[in-house]
Amino acid sequence: MIRLPDLQRYATVLDKAFRIPGTKIRFGLDPIIGLVPVLGDLASPVFAGMLVLEGARLGIPKIVLMRMVVNALIDAVIGAIPFAGAVADVFIKANTRNMALLERHAVPGGIPARRGDYWFVWIALASLVIGIVLILWFTLWLATKVWALGKELMAG
Repeated sequence: MIRLPDLQRYATVLDKAFRIPGTKIRFGLDPIIGLVPVLGDLASPVFAGMLVLEGARLGIPKIVLMRMVVNALIDAVIGAIPFAGAVADVFIKANTRNMALLERHAVPGGIPARRGDYWFVWIALASLVIGIVLILWFTLWLATKVWALGKELMAG
């Protein structure tokens, strides 16, 4: 079973192991691995799953676990965009954020969930639903335009 110190090391390696010379910008292997098709899309979500499982094992509040899942989802969705996802990984650092949440709430007599945790989860989930609806709407709109163009080309 993986413990907090090991998870901390993994989060550091994935999110902030290296520094861009002359700046304070840190990055890890996550954006580099993210450039590899399929493997890159799996590395960060697998680690996020390990963090959430450890959080559940340690009994952190469910809303905090949900916040960790939403952080991972946002990272995975943005990370799926070729090249832009790798750049975003340098700045988003979902693994480090989730590790901080885990450490903050995993202490004995841990810190209770904050109002901000609830707000974050609900706003992120609402945004996700709105995004999915917009994508579906745009896809249907585009399909009707392509269909109409196809009919027009076939007719004349």
